[in-house]
This record gives sequence, structure tokens and C-alpha cells, in this order.
Amino acid sequence: MPRLFWKFFATIWLTLAMTLTVIIVIVNVFEIPPPGRDREYQERAFILTLTANVLARDGEDAAARFIRTSEETVPLGLSLSQSTESFVCADESSAETKSILKDGICYRISVAPEPSFLFNVVDNLALLVPWLSIFVSSTVAAAALARYLIRPVVHLRDGLSALAHGRFDVRIGDRMAGRRDEVTALAHDFDSTAARLQELQDAQQRLFHDVSHELRSPLSRLQAAVGVLRQSPAKLGAMVDRMDREVERLDALVGEVLTLAKLTAGSCLPLKTQTLDVVELLNEILGDAAFEAQTRDVSITKSVDGAFRAEVEGELIYRALENVVRNAVKYTAEHSRISVSCEPSGERLKICVADQGPGVKRDELERIFQPFSRGKEAVPRGGYGLGLAITRQAVERHGGRVHASLPDGGGLAITIELPRRPPPAGSVDHQV
Repeated sequence: MPRLFWKFFATIWLTLAMTLTVIIVIVNVFEIPPPGRDREYQERAFILTLTANVLARDGEDAAARFIRTSEETVPLGLSLSQSTESFVCADESSAETKSILKDGICYRISVAPEPSFLFNVVDNLALLVPWLSIFVSSTVAAAALARYLIRPVVHLRDGLSALAHGRFDVRIGDRMAGRRDEVTALAHDFDSTAARLQELQDAQQRLFHDVSHELRSPLSRLQAAVGVLRQSPAKLGAMVDRMDREVERLDALVGEVLTLAKLTAGSCLPLKTQTLDVVELLNEILGDAAFEAQTRDVSITKSVDGAFRAEVEGELIYRALENVVRNAVKYTAEHSRISVSCEPSGERLKICVADQGPGVKRDELERIFQPFSRGKEAVPRGGYGLGLAITRQAVERHGGRVHASLPDGGGLAITIELPRRPPPAGSVDHQV
């Protein structure tokens, strides 16, 4: 990064230095008076003109007397000379001389030449100070500007290096020192990316831990059943039934994990959509759930009418709606009811499923959508805590949203908002 700094510094400084050099050259080529000498140049030009007027009007003696008086007052090296060659007067006058033809004689009035501005450093030190100040200030300005431009790049490089080494807790937005430009916006985008990567890493680690924990329980029971069989072969029938149930649980768990992994990994792939009536699909799910709810004396009241034809991937939406309805049946209190409402609104369909179970704490409303998460006070009733995570992934892949709320009468309400058409693949930000 120091090489980039010196490139910026050299470019800025050389630009300023070349600009200053051009100014100095123009000043000397066109004889522009340097700063502080305008008045002196005007005095010299005025004296030359005045002497020439006296000579032309009153003659050589009057001009000589005027020169003596002028030199006593303002010594400028004023002198008067003459030449019999009249063609000399044809030469153009300069800032230091004037030629006058009087009575056939060519008179030349001159003042002492001005010392060179560039080479007489000692005599013109005061005049060089502004130029030296400009050089010094240009160097300081070039260094400050180069540092201002390079510093955020250094922070970005450090941040990217940290991400490359797996450190997703690095943030650089607070190092921008109050800047408000495109680089600052890039730094905040970097922070958002790092935070998202950290969330994904935490979710992945939590998923590995939860999957390992959930797999350990049925495997332990299988090992126990094998141990019982070795000790008591006569219990073969009972133990085989027990092992079948545990294998089914393992198969169900692996199926849920694979479904969630498929949704997460395929978030940028296009959906395999077909046009379905989502309301009709919901009624089919409610019919099956009502039969299951009868065993706990739970009734399902629904306000699901009309139709809502949408372009969806049928299997995903079926799993999403079924998970929500079955969760409500599973966790609602016995002898209670579940209310389901369905409200089409333009290009979106809003579905709300509310139960009368124990609900969750308000700070757990988002956590229950994470894999293997349940409310802390929820009574385990089978399942692995993946249903709502799958629901959220499936609905958000279709461009919808899912959220939980706590009804005034208690319990838990899950609301699904589903659009009629999904957005293009990869344009939706998914949660894990």
C-alpha cells in the first residue's frame, strides 16, 4: 500500500509543481512584474515617459536638469545619451529605454536594468518566498490528499484480509472518520457483508451442533435396544419394533435437514413453478389436519373462501403451509380451537393461523424460525424444530414473508404473505 500512496503523492505533487513552473515561465517570458514590484515598474515607466516629454519640449539642458533632480529624489540609474546616427531612433523602445529624435540628434533615455528575477536569488529572496511557500504547501497538500485517498483503501484491504482468514467480526465503517462519500458507503456495505457472513457462520455452527444433538438421541436408543437384544434374545419382537420407530425418526430428521439444506443451497436457482390455486391447496391441508385434530378434541374454524391462483413451486408451498397448520394442531391446548383466515389482497395472499397453545415469549418470536428452535416453554410433542425454518425459507424464496405474533387472547399466530408471482432468482435476501 505505501507504493500506492507514493503514486498518488507523486502525481498530485508533480501536477502542482508543473503548474507553478508554467506560471514562472509565463511571468518571465512576458515580463509580467513579480508580486510586490508592480509599483516600482510603474515608477520607472513614468520617469522614462516624463523625461522624454521634457526633452522633446524643452531640449537637452532641461532634460539633464530634470534627470539630476530625479536621481537625487528617486535613484533609478536614469541617464541621457545621444547619437548622430538617426536610424538608431527607429529601434523600438523597451521597458528600460526610450529613444527621442530632437533637432536631428537621436537621444536615448535609459534607466539601470532590473536584476534577473530568476538568478539574482540574494537580491530577490523576498520575492522568492511566496513561490517557495507555494512549493512547500503543494507538498503538504499532496501528502494530505494522498493520505486521505489511501487511508480507506488500507482499511478495506485489512477488512478483506480478515474476512479471508475467517474473522467475520471485523468492521471498518467506524474508521472512516466522519467521511460522507462513496468510499464510506462502500465501507458500510462491507460491514453489512461481514455481518451477514458472521450470521451465516453462526447459523452453520448452530446447525451442526443441533443436528448432532438430534441424531444422538435416536442413535442412543438404537444402541440401547441392541444391548437389550444381546442380553435377552427373547425380546426380539419388541426391540425390533422399537428399532423400526427410531429408524423412522432418523429418516424423518434426515429428510427435514435435507429439505432445509436444499432450500438454502438453491436460493439462487429458479423455482420450478406451476400455476396453482393456493386457497384450494390450503383447504386440502386443513381437511387432513381437522381429522388429526379430532384426537385431541381440537376444532378448526376457518375463513378461507375464493381463489388465489399463483405461480408457485407446489411442493415447497404445500410443505410451508402444512408445517404451520400441523404446528398449530400440535401445540394448541386440548379442547381448544384453531382459527385460520385467508385474505387475498391484489397481488398478494395473506394467510393467518392462530392457536390457543402456550405461545412463546415476545423476544422468541424471531428465534422460532431458526432451525431446531422452539419456544423455551414449549412442551416437546415430537418433531425437530425445523418446520417453521422450512416454512420461512420456502415462502421467502417465492418473494413472500412470514412472521409470528402474540394474539391478545394468548397462543401464537403465524402470518404468511405470498405474492402471485415470485421475483427473479437470486433477487431475494434469505435468512438461515
